[in-house]
Amino acid sequence: MSQKRLSGKRAIVTGGATGIGYGIAKRFIAEGARVIITDIDNPGGIAAAEVLGLNCEFVHHDVSVPADWDRVFAVAADRFFGLDIMVNVAGVTLMGNIEQLDVDTWDKTMAINVRSCFLGCQGAIKAMKSDGGGSIINMASVSAFRPQAELVAYNASKAGVDMMTKSVALHCARSGYGINVNSINPGVIQTQMLEKVISQVDNGEALMDSYKAMHPIGRIGEPEDVASMAVYLASEEASFVTGSGFTVDGSLSNN
Repeated sequence: MSQKRLSGKRAIVTGGATGIGYGIAKRFIAEGARVIITDIDNPGGIAAAEVLGLNCEFVHHDVSVPADWDRVFAVAADRFFGLDIMVNVAGVTLMGNIEQLDVDTWDKTMAINVRSCFLGCQGAIKAMKSDGGGSIINMASVSAFRPQAELVAYNASKAGVDMMTKSVALHCARSGYGINVNSINPGVIQTQMLEKVISQVDNGEALMDSYKAMHPIGRIGEPEDVASMAVYLASEEASFVTGSGFTVDGSLSNN
C-alpha cells in the first residue's frame, strides 16, 4: 500500500460540520492526518466528529471572534502538540445587490468570510513558524474574480481572501518560516450553504438550473472535488507552491 500523503499531520478545518469543510476533513483523515473540525453548529459538529472517528475532534467555534480562535489553537496545542495544516473554510453567502444590501449584512459577511481568515492565518503562523512550518489553505471562490450583481458582499469578501492569501504567503516566504499559503477558488459546490442560497430567492429551482448551466463540464461540484485539491496543497508535493489560487470550477470561470 502506498504511503498516506498526510501521515502524521495535524490539521484544523473550520466549517467542518458540513459541506466543503467536512469533505476536506474526511479526506485528510483518510490520508493519515488528525483533524480538529470547528463550526458554529454545535450539534452538527458533534455528529460529524462521531462519523469521522477517533482521529477527529470537534470544537465549537465562531470564526469571527478572536477569543474563540485562541481556544481552538489552545486545543490544538494541548491535543496535538502543534499544528501542520490550517484550512479556513467557514463562510456565508448572503444575497443582495448594492442597492438592496444593508450595512449589517455587509459587516456580517466581512466578519465571517474575511476576518476569520485573517485570524486563522495569524494564529496558524504563530503555531507553525517555530515548529517546522506548515500549510495554510484559505477558501476563496471564483466569485473573487467573477462578479455577480446580487453578490456584492460575497464578491468583495472573496476577493479580499484571495489578495490577503498572497500577502500572507509573501510575508511567510520572506520570513523563512517554511509556511506555504494558498487559496482554493471553487465553483458552485453542492453543499448546505448552496441550499441556503437557493432558499433566499423566490424561484430557487430556476437559480439552481442556472448554476448548473454555468459549468461547461456539465455539473456543479462536490465537496470531494475541492478536498482533492486541499490534500495536494497540504502535502509535501506542494512544497514549492505558495501565494497561488487554485481554481476548481468545471471551467465555470472560462465560460
